[in-house]
Amino acid sequence: MKPIFLVVALPLFASGCAATLPPEVIASGDLADLPADVRPVRYQSPVTGYTHRVPVDPKPWRNQNDAQAPDGGAS
Repeated sequence: MKPIFLVVALPLFASGCAATLPPEVIASGDLADLPADVRPVRYQSPVTGYTHRVPVDPKPWRNQNDAQAPDGGAS
């Protein structure tokens, strides 16, 4: 039997055995009347903190590799 069949069939079979229907989910009260502290929305430019960078020539990779290598000999 395919596993996907079990994933679909088992919840359907288990829900058929339920004695009562689940309660309806509704919002309690009017949400507009609830006192909530909300900070006002402030505009912030999406390019704040942008730094212009230009392409540079690559550095020698061997020196960078040796600088990041752990100390000790290779085994």
